[in-house]
Amino acid sequence: MITLEMMPPLMFGGLVLAMLIGFPVAFTLAAVGLSFGFLAIHLGFFDLNFLQAIPGRVFGSVLSNELLLAIPFFTFMGAILERCGLAEDMLDSMGQLFGPVRGGLGYSVIIVGFILGAITGTVAAQVIAMALISMPVMIRYGYNMRYITGVLAASGTITQLVPPSLVLIVLADQLGKSVGDMYLGAWGPSVFQIMLFAGYTFILGLIKPGHVPPVPKEARTLTGWALWKKCLMGIIPSAVLIFVVLGTMMMGLATPTEAGAMGAVGAIVLAAIHHKDFTSNDRKVLVIGVIAAGIGTIIAILYSENLIFKLAFAVTYLAVAWICFQAARIPDLRDLIKQGYESTMRLTCMVTFILIGSTCFSVVFLGVSGGVWLEHLLTSLPGGVWGFLIFINLFIFFLAFFLDFFEIAFIILPMIAPIAQKILAPVVGPDAALIWFGVMLCVNMQTSFLHPPFGFALFYLRGVAPKEVKSSDIYWGAMPWIGLQMIMVLLVIIFPSVVTGLLDKPLNVDLDKVKIEVPQIELPPLDLGPPQK
Repeated sequence: MITLEMMPPLMFGGLVLAMLIGFPVAFTLAAVGLSFGFLAIHLGFFDLNFLQAIPGRVFGSVLSNELLLAIPFFTFMGAILERCGLAEDMLDSMGQLFGPVRGGLGYSVIIVGFILGAITGTVAAQVIAMALISMPVMIRYGYNMRYITGVLAASGTITQLVPPSLVLIVLADQLGKSVGDMYLGAWGPSVFQIMLFAGYTFILGLIKPGHVPPVPKEARTLTGWALWKKCLMGIIPSAVLIFVVLGTMMMGLATPTEAGAMGAVGAIVLAAIHHKDFTSNDRKVLVIGVIAAGIGTIIAILYSENLIFKLAFAVTYLAVAWICFQAARIPDLRDLIKQGYESTMRLTCMVTFILIGSTCFSVVFLGVSGGVWLEHLLTSLPGGVWGFLIFINLFIFFLAFFLDFFEIAFIILPMIAPIAQKILAPVVGPDAALIWFGVMLCVNMQTSFLHPPFGFALFYLRGVAPKEVKSSDIYWGAMPWIGLQMIMVLLVIIFPSVVTGLLDKPLNVDLDKVKIEVPQIELPPLDLGPPQK
């Protein structure tokens, strides 16, 4: 006879077994959840009315969730920028800028990976683009093959952590926290991770200089102002787009959905600017729009919004609309926009179906007291807070061998989030606990793209690498970078201030000393005389 205490572990076991068969995750979640739901009804653990919570949550928390609207916008932005030529220009200019230094091409890949991560948000696009551009160049100048494959795969996964990462949006939604706070918490680990990657390259250049040689002088075609101009032409538009997306969100001027919409339009503008058919007249319109935006911004800072402010930004909007119209007229960009729509639709549908399936599973899991079982399991671990963090990170690390980050976030996170809030609140405070936990898991889940033999970044690299690149070089090349990411996880665990340092400090207010003073209002005397006829 199956007891109530046996149901939660049986549900987990059934889910793992169904996934090993290879059935799609979204339908596996729904099938397992509903199957155990009908079994629980048959055994008398709850009645059929309890399952009415599933459509209620699907329509109330999933399909009407405004935060998840940001996902298609950021996906579309990444799909446009991955093929518009921006990565090629930046990698070429950065490679020539750092070329004279040992490991210079490695530094350029890491830096460009960081910048592209802040404007694309898709690992596949980043790994493929950088591998197609940089791998032949690095092979030509004698870089070690395992270093080449490792740095390209690891730099592509940076996009998982750098805002405006889709992972952070999903984590914020599942943890019930602000996307802006999640982005603020992720900046510290992002910068530290870049420093770790660059530090490894620097040390490798000292220990084994033959693995990361400098680029020969005759191969560097640009010098002086021409080189700096090309670098700035790649960095400045990207920086503007990053500010439009992230700056407006963090300053409270736009919601994540609004920022994503501006980013999608900005991606079309950047793609048009980098296309060879972008005419001189179009560039004049662009310059006029930039000048008008500058004037409007200055007026908004110095004065209140007035007619000149509105006219300035009206000119900017018209310039953006003109550039987007011209982009639609160029056949290459029109096809690019169409491909962006298709990839956005595929990813959005996948996320929605996984959310619906995870809702079916989680409702039944909670109905059979799965939350109580999981809380007892995690709170009874030895080591207290640190034992909990070590266990969860090891669990997520090994789970990432088989599951995508969307699946981990939608299946596992809602179950452990309340427990993490309870356990971690005494360490960093109740407001920052889930931000710290979410960023920690985000750094951990980066390794899911590098795990041999299932890491998707390794698959992408294998698909575009030349035939002379062995699969063993790709797998072994990823190992040091996985180690660096695990070091980053340990740093986030040991030093929570890396995440919480940029967050707003909670106000220390003694509620017992709070006084609410209500001003006395003098009312006119009541006239209680006889009513008038």
